[in-house]
Amino acid sequence: MAKINFGGVEENVVMREEFPLEKAREVLKDETIAVIGYGVQGPGQSLNLKDNGFNVIVGQRKESKTWDKAIADGWVPGETLFEIEEALEKATIIQYLLSDAGQIQMWDTVKKYLTPGKALYFSHGFGITYKDRTGIVPPADVDVILVAPKGSGTSLRRMFLEGRGLNSSYAIFQDATGKAKDRVISLGIGVGSGYLFETDFKREVYSDLTGERGTLMGCIQGIFAAQYEVLRANGHTPSEAFNETVEELTQSLMPLVAENGMDWMYANTSTTAQRGALDWWKPFRDATKPVFEKLYSEVAAGNEAQRSIDSNSQEDYRVKLDAELKELNDSEMWQAAAAVRKLSPENQ
Repeated sequence: MAKINFGGVEENVVMREEFPLEKAREVLKDETIAVIGYGVQGPGQSLNLKDNGFNVIVGQRKESKTWDKAIADGWVPGETLFEIEEALEKATIIQYLLSDAGQIQMWDTVKKYLTPGKALYFSHGFGITYKDRTGIVPPADVDVILVAPKGSGTSLRRMFLEGRGLNSSYAIFQDATGKAKDRVISLGIGVGSGYLFETDFKREVYSDLTGERGTLMGCIQGIFAAQYEVLRANGHTPSEAFNETVEELTQSLMPLVAENGMDWMYANTSTTAQRGALDWWKPFRDATKPVFEKLYSEVAAGNEAQRSIDSNSQEDYRVKLDAELKELNDSEMWQAAAAVRKLSPENQ
C-alpha cells in the first residue's frame, strides 16, 4: 500500500502495479463470488471478474428482465447463473449489488446464508451506514467490505474493455477472518479498478449521496437548465442554446479537463475566455456553496436516506419515477439534444 500526499493530506492508495491481478487471483483462488443484483453495477463488475479469471456466479430471479439480460451477457443457467438462494448458498463472497431499496427487501433472505467466514461485499455504504433505518446488520463472524467504483457499471465495463481502469474506493467495516483486507483489495483489482483509495462506509455514502445530488447529476442538470433558459429568454435558438450549454462542455471540454486538468483548460483557451472564467468561477462557488452545505447536512442527518427509502418503497414508485424522467426527457433542452445529435455524421 502506497501513501500519497494530496494537498497536504496523506492517503492510503493501492496501485495495480503493487497488487497485480495475478496476486488477486491467488488470494481468491478458493472463493466463489456470487453477484446478487444485475442492474447498475452487477453486469460490469461480474463480467470484469469473469474475464479476469475469477470464479464468479450471478444470482437473479428467473423470468425477470435481468435474468434474460444475464443470459444475453453470456451467463449460463445452472452453471454460472442461478436463482438468488442457490447462488447465496454456493458463495463464499456475496457481492450485494441490489439497489438500496432492493437490499432492504432481500436482507432477510441474504442473512440466512451468511455463515461464518463468508464475506459480504457492498459497492455503496448506504445499507450499513443507515442500519437503524435499513435493518441491515450483518452477523459478527463474517467480513463486511466495500469497493465503490467512481462511476457507473457501464463505464467500469467500457473502460475495462479499453484496457483502462476506473478508480474505486475501498473500505472494511468488519474483519472477522483476518483476510478482509486481502479480499477487498483483490476484489477491487478484479472488478477493474484503476487505483483504490481507502475510505470507510460512512464517508463513502456521505460523499456519494452528496455527489449524486450535486455536481454529478442534480446540480449539473440545474445549471444546464438555468443557462439554457436564460439564453432562450434572450432570443437564442434551441440549437445555439443547447450547443453552448451542454454539447461543447460534454463533447469537447470535459474530456480535455479529464486528461489535463482545469488549469490546463484555462491556459489553453482564448484570453477572453480565460478572463471571464477567472472572474466568474468564484461568484458561482459562493452562490452554490450554501446549497451544498445544506445538502451535506441533510445527508449527514439521514434525511436524504430516509427520503430515498420512503420513496422507493412505495408501490407506485416506478410510475412516479417514469413521470419525472419523462418531464426531463420532454423538456425543450433535451429534445434539442436529440435533434442536434441526429445531425452528427456518425448518426446519419
